[in-house]
Amino acid sequence: MNVAVIPQQVEESSGGCHPLFRDVPSSVEFNKLRKRLLRQVREAIDSFAMVRPGERWLVALSGGKDSYGLLAVLLDLKWRGLLPVDLLACNLDQGQPDFPKHILPDFLNRYDIPHRIEYRDTYSIVTDKIAEGAAYCSLCSRLRRGHLYRIAREEGCSSLVLGHHREDVLETFFMNLFHGGRLAAMPPKLINDEGDVMVLRPLAFCAEADLARFADAMAFPIIPCDLCGSQDGLQRNAMKAMLDDIERKMPGRKDTMIRALANVRPSHLLDRGLFDFSALSR
Repeated sequence: MNVAVIPQQVEESSGGCHPLFRDVPSSVEFNKLRKRLLRQVREAIDSFAMVRPGERWLVALSGGKDSYGLLAVLLDLKWRGLLPVDLLACNLDQGQPDFPKHILPDFLNRYDIPHRIEYRDTYSIVTDKIAEGAAYCSLCSRLRRGHLYRIAREEGCSSLVLGHHREDVLETFFMNLFHGGRLAAMPPKLINDEGDVMVLRPLAFCAEADLARFADAMAFPIIPCDLCGSQDGLQRNAMKAMLDDIERKMPGRKDTMIRALANVRPSHLLDRGLFDFSALSR
């Protein structure tokens, strides 16, 4: 689906708004923010051919600002007639102590958003396998992703949609560069190892700061992560601090770096598997 060529009349034809947006701020600043997020998500969806009309997407909802923003923007696009897929929000309750189980069901029911809440105690597994003080993120993410793939299959969803944004992509790139010895980022679209579920990241071009402002304006009931988010000294935090420092000193560099990831020149790198240097001749 080439969303870039959808006539503007289609966007305005449905009238009104999704219930999520009935009480949002009417300020010019918020309207610009909302339009920017819509535009960037549409650009990602179009650029990476994410949509096949009639399919069903499982939208992972953690209770953080990014996943709330993802769900809201997708619902907004669908309401406007610009996203011809069915959406099913899904929260995986991982058994974290004191997790407020009522918040997400109350939020989703209030706006009549189709959803599934799944309980799986991965928290106990992670804390049992990982030494205290070590990073939980990798194992936690693998366990969570496995359950989400299973739920996608059970619900007839072709794609699992995640709320990773521009900064997540860049941080992953630099983590691979500094610690993995490879040039690799977080792809906006990939297929799982089993080959039956597509993973989509429509927020790939969206700035984390914009999503934070959007979440504040929308008054989403944010649930903090007391498992991973409470740990200090993670490699990702170091990458985040480095990128923020670069952006402060040279505004606009994050957007430039994102563009660079889509503008690769194999002949100017050192990977002999991507470019046949031996074939060069005068």
